[in-house]
Amino acid sequence: MQSKHSMQLKSLTNVARSFACAAVLFGSLAIFTPVHAQEGGAPAPGQTKVTVHKKSLLDIWHEGGWVMYPLAACSTALVWLTVDLWMRTSVTKMAPPAFIQQLQDLFRGGDYVGAYQFAKNNPAPATDVSRVALSFLGDGQESTEFAIMDGINKVNASIQTRINYLSVIGVCTPMIGLTGTVTGMMNAFENLGSSGIGDPSGLAKAIGEVLIATASGLFIAIPAFMFFYFLRNRLQASVHELQEILGSLFRKMPYTHLKDCHVGEEEFYAATPNWIAGGAASTEPAHA
Repeated sequence: MQSKHSMQLKSLTNVARSFACAAVLFGSLAIFTPVHAQEGGAPAPGQTKVTVHKKSLLDIWHEGGWVMYPLAACSTALVWLTVDLWMRTSVTKMAPPAFIQQLQDLFRGGDYVGAYQFAKNNPAPATDVSRVALSFLGDGQESTEFAIMDGINKVNASIQTRINYLSVIGVCTPMIGLTGTVTGMMNAFENLGSSGIGDPSGLAKAIGEVLIATASGLFIAIPAFMFFYFLRNRLQASVHELQEILGSLFRKMPYTHLKDCHVGEEEFYAATPNWIAGGAASTEPAHA
């Protein structure tokens, strides 16, 4: 009995979902399909039939003026940055689990040279920081930990710079839209001064058209600021998790056995002073 009741409830739920999807579909068609609407019902005798034309996106584009082109560029940049930063701020993108697992296996086996080669051949934020840190193992724990923190800070700064571009878009697009509004109003009043105020509807139409530029700028700026704060917080959380992953990877490192070892392939440029390497004649102190 209970099973039958649950099946009936599930069937009613599916029917409700179908009606909801149909409502959303018809609502979308009603919104995005241009229509001609009649005002005031049937026209009275001697009156003309008045229709209101729904403007298409192309009509709004032309009415916005020249500022719609830089606003379109800013909109494209907003979409591209949002998608790109969403992937970059992912923990699995910063520290791919397969890469971390391979590094852990190499660390367990004490194959630090192999770990360096693996990190070099598999670039990712976590492996890049690990590669640099492995090259500092011979210099001791303090140098290695400093290399890890410096590498994490570089990853954070690189992604944060890209996120700041969203803030730039959010600040600039309203100003661009306002510039288009001001220039459009100047042209409207210039035409008004030359032709007079015989047709106030023409001035009202011109004012309505130039306000499209301001509305378009705000339409881009609002999501730009929203994504800016969201992605900034997402980056901070991912960086903290990256720090924990690398900290656990280099924990209990046997620095005493690795002293003065050269794990990486980086070239050393510092050498013994030439007055010492030159022979016994170099006994005088060097002068800067």
